Amino acid sequence: MYVCVLVEVMKKMKMMSKPKISMQHTSSQNYLEENLRSIISTMVAQFLQKLTYEEVQTTVNELLDFAEKCKSLNLHESPSECSYQLMTTFLEHICNNQGMVDKHVFSDCCNINNTARHKCFLLYKKDDAGHSDIFQIPNPEQICETDKENQASVKERYIYETSRKHPFLYGPTILTMSACYETAIQSCCQQENNTECLQIKLEPIRKYIREISLRHHHLCEIGIKFNHKVAKSVELVLLTKKQLKANFSEIAQLAVDTKNLHQTCCEGNAVACVFGRSQLMNDICSKQTILSSKIIPCCALPVPFRGECIINSENDDKPDLSSLPLSRFTEDRFVCKQFTDKQDDFLQEFLYEYSRRHPELALPVILRVVTVYQNLLGKCCKLEDPLECYSHGREMFQRVVLESHERVKNHCDLHEKLGDNNFHDRLMVLYTKKAPQLSAQELIMFTKSMAAAATRCCPLSDDQQFVCMEDAAKLILGALCRRHEAEPINVNVGHCCDDSYAFRKPCFEDLQVNGTYISPPLPCDQIISLKEVLCKAQEEEFQTEKQKLLSNLVKQKPYATEMQFQSFIVDFTRLVRKCCQAEKSEMCFQEEELKLIEKCQSLLGSKLFQKTST
Repeated sequence: MYVCVLVEVMKKMKMMSKPKISMQHTSSQNYLEENLRSIISTMVAQFLQKLTYEEVQTTVNELLDFAEKCKSLNLHESPSECSYQLMTTFLEHICNNQGMVDKHVFSDCCNINNTARHKCFLLYKKDDAGHSDIFQIPNPEQICETDKENQASVKERYIYETSRKHPFLYGPTILTMSACYETAIQSCCQQENNTECLQIKLEPIRKYIREISLRHHHLCEIGIKFNHKVAKSVELVLLTKKQLKANFSEIAQLAVDTKNLHQTCCEGNAVACVFGRSQLMNDICSKQTILSSKIIPCCALPVPFRGECIINSENDDKPDLSSLPLSRFTEDRFVCKQFTDKQDDFLQEFLYEYSRRHPELALPVILRVVTVYQNLLGKCCKLEDPLECYSHGREMFQRVVLESHERVKNHCDLHEKLGDNNFHDRLMVLYTKKAPQLSAQELIMFTKSMAAAATRCCPLSDDQQFVCMEDAAKLILGALCRRHEAEPINVNVGHCCDDSYAFRKPCFEDLQVNGTYISPPLPCDQIISLKEVLCKAQEEEFQTEKQKLLSNLVKQKPYATEMQFQSFIVDFTRLVRKCCQAEKSEMCFQEEELKLIEKCQSLLGSKLFQKTST
């Protein structure tokens, strides 16, 4: 998808007799200088999501004088000192502006020192916090007229809206996609069917931003929740899969640099993030021939597009590694010495060697393998004959992969058997039992994402299905764990979120009923609501109402069987369809509701759930 956006941008560049300067950059320094206002706008809007566009621009103007000092950076210098001073100045500006503090309830952050203050401000960021969809197509004539009068205003408003809606989206990505947005607007406004054109060209941009924002937020979560070793391992696997011919030392250093860049971007320091990524991509492109042939076209692109292109490039072609077996990690008698002397380096090298031999495996699966290997060596190296013990490592690695495959296969087999809606219902039952403390609406949201992943991934070939499901699960469960971090759900959920990033998915799948939760008693006539309004509901609205009912039932009777819940929902659906087709639907609903309440009472098996007296 993203390649299509880049191609469109490049076509536009070739067509323009005088290409815009912002699309010609080859210098990281020039790019930073000429886009400094946009970069600071991104930072301000991401931290202060409730500010109006005009308020953001006022704050940006007040910061620009200081930010001008950042223009004096040389390419070989670190942007950290200037950019972190800018961040300190920005936070002081907020704290010194009483109206801004009141508006954003930042007073608790302003009462602590700089480092803690920065972390405090980060906690206030809310991903997609109820802001209107920035990609609703405006009146074509209006937006085209605005673009004609002031192209900068259209682009700056796009940056503002994107930044406040996606506060964890990296600054360089926002700038890149703003250039794509600007190009789409300029292209469509020259055409008669500009409305249709805008819909076609803006949709892939909207979709890309939504997806990459989830990934950026997930990477930030890993960096915050887990130690630096986990974050580095994640980067090492991703980089190895993309650049299979690069040697270990090159990949290891690149993993450290990438991890550090992610940390900078996650801290919301947009200036350092933009400059840091540009430097990193320059470094990668200086070694493009030895890293990966797939990134060569990307390195020919201007600065705004180079980074996004490299990140989204295909994995390199798999080299022939048959002459370099993994046996030295399972058959060498000196394994324990290497493991004991330099455990981190040894495990990172194993991770690198295993990843380049198995680029078809998803990131979490590879991390499970290295976790199993680490635990194996931790046990075996204490024995008298460690070699005999860890020589079984290869079979253990295969078992990890096979078990992960089987979980996905069973998941997809069930999806195929039940169909989309019934499969979603089953997920509602399972996850209401696991996390009954969540509201019905939250459970619907999370399970809807899981059901959508199955719909998207399960029709693929076996290998693609496997990677697709594992990749989707890590993002969905990451969002669930962030919800737990904000407001603890239960101890079991906390264990799955905190214990092992690699085994988070199997941990959640193995969770059973949360026995510590006791739902407040809810009478059946409050659980069930059969009304004529259901007849006017769209299919998605009807599914939501059905699943709310299902969630409330499960919370009242968590140990009931799935068959019992399924039978009840079948009856509910049948009765709604029947009454909506009846001549006197209101009377039908009144009669059928009594029958369904009786069935509810039978299912819940308690006098507490009898119909309340009127």
